[in-house]
Amino acid sequence: MIKFVHVTAVVLSFAGFQLRAIWMMAGSPLLTARVTRILPHVIDTVLLASALWLAWNIHQWPFVHGWLTAKVVGLLAYIVLGSIALKRGRTKSVRVAAWIAASAVFLYVVAVAMTRSAALALA
Repeated sequence: MIKFVHVTAVVLSFAGFQLRAIWMMAGSPLLTARVTRILPHVIDTVLLASALWLAWNIHQWPFVHGWLTAKVVGLLAYIVLGSIALKRGRTKSVRVAAWIAASAVFLYVVAVAMTRSAALALA
């Protein structure tokens, strides 16, 4: 059940990021709507809590198991790039580049989760 919650939160988080990035490119006022500012934090909190619960249940920890470390580092990169894409990028071209990079990092993190291999990009 917790894996289902985690995967659902992953899908919702990424879909929300993609939608907000599209709104950013279109200059939509929906990007600043109250629900748009709050809901991603709720989803990401569920995502993080379920990730911690899963790690606890499978007895694998970041900085001990390489694949989980790769996910954490990828998550941090995704957060930074996502912030640049949606808020901090000075120009639209910088924001779009950060959006593409964040999406690529996200897909890497998902691939690491599915294969439990941090080196999958090198294989």
